[in-house]
Amino acid sequence: MHLVKRHFAIKSYLKGHQLHKLQLGSGPNRLTSWLSSDVEPESSDCIYLDVRRRFPFASDTFDYVFNEHMIEHLTFENGLFMLRECHRVLKAGGKLRIATPDLSVLMGLYSGTLDAAQARYVHRICERFIAGARETPIFVINNAFSNWGHEFLYDRETLEESMKSAGFHRISRVEPGQSDDAHLKGLESHGSSIGDEEINRFETMVLEAVA
Repeated sequence: MHLVKRHFAIKSYLKGHQLHKLQLGSGPNRLTSWLSSDVEPESSDCIYLDVRRRFPFASDTFDYVFNEHMIEHLTFENGLFMLRECHRVLKAGGKLRIATPDLSVLMGLYSGTLDAAQARYVHRICERFIAGARETPIFVINNAFSNWGHEFLYDRETLEESMKSAGFHRISRVEPGQSDDAHLKGLESHGSSIGDEEINRFETMVLEAVA
């Protein structure tokens, strides 16, 4: 029954919107004018979609695809599959935007004396998310791998290589919330979800690419 409902929800969205925009792994942060999806939908306005399986859309359906702090919850192989499906369902020239923790930033915490921004990040992560931890980078780095269901953390080079392998080009890095494309501005909500935008901006990288 839920697959029938999903079919009609997709059909209704595509018919009712001139621009077709797909949000993957939306959780509670559903975007207006986007087709929100999640493996565990939290409301009737979000469709079921498991990104580890073929997406329930024809090729060349969407103008935009967006996901935030989601790809790191997949194995590397499943992440690559998801990227290939994103490329398949995007129209030629359509755009993908991905926000995810930057492993190089996290590993940079272990490179020596912390600067002010790094020290603030270590303090806030330990204070908010690691009960009883000493405020040292080793606890923060281990937490990034073991907490929140993370499976694989990317640096920029590895994520770009995966995106290129999936067929994307013109890959660029942008700041959270910023974009040269008005349809991709102000999308990230991870900072609000965790109650700390400074943490989000410190740890998050955002890449955009063209199909």
